[in-house]
Amino acid sequence: MLPFHRFDGPEDAPVLLLSNSLGTTHEMWDPQLAAFTRHFRVLRYDRRGHGRSPVQPGPCTIEEVAGDVVELLDTVGLDRVSYCGLSIGGMDAMWNAVYAPERIDRLALCSTSPHMPPRELWDERAATVREHGVEAVADATMERWFSPDFHRSDPDAVARIRAMFVSTPAEGYAACCEAIADMDLRPGLPGVPIPTLVIACAQDPSTPPEHGRAIADAIPGARFELLDPAAHLPSVERAADVNRLIEDHLEADK
Repeated sequence: MLPFHRFDGPEDAPVLLLSNSLGTTHEMWDPQLAAFTRHFRVLRYDRRGHGRSPVQPGPCTIEEVAGDVVELLDTVGLDRVSYCGLSIGGMDAMWNAVYAPERIDRLALCSTSPHMPPRELWDERAATVREHGVEAVADATMERWFSPDFHRSDPDAVARIRAMFVSTPAEGYAACCEAIADMDLRPGLPGVPIPTLVIACAQDPSTPPEHGRAIADAIPGARFELLDPAAHLPSVERAADVNRLIEDHLEADK
């Protein structure tokens, strides 16, 4: 299954792949585009069951979600890219860093976790969305994704992400919930040989800072950065800081 994807930026520049969160499309990364396309050819995509990518019924695994990325790279003829993922995008990035490290130059992980029990939470969310649609969990999700100050200071940005979220097909969202429910990437992290940046956020209830710290502690030589204040989507809430941190990491030693 080839996901919808698009390139932006200079055709002769090194490629940076951006992998977005559960319930968003490639447009989640719009606040990064102007900065990143100065130095990179940016590849964005809609994960399975999201945006303009096909919906496949039934549960999926994080291996399948990550495999979609490898298939995309193979199809567009890219052997190796820098890879930045947020939330489930960070999970597929970690899976590929463990099992396909030869495809990744540098790795940036935002607001993510290698393991997110309890399974029952994800199964219940998947069941709720299949029965009532993504709208049923939208308000609670926006509360987790953005800090109270950001809800007050930029309600238009929150509304834009909420509209993106509720447009997600119920089956696509639910299947990816089930991929997270089964996931445990912790055993493979100490073998990741890729220069890695981990960004966590102080007010993130979905993937709290200790999850990011555990990733950075497990991957040899990884750098950990904490953004405060910020919640689960720092690419929107703290776009300038996220852009700077990721650009600095990708350009290091060049």
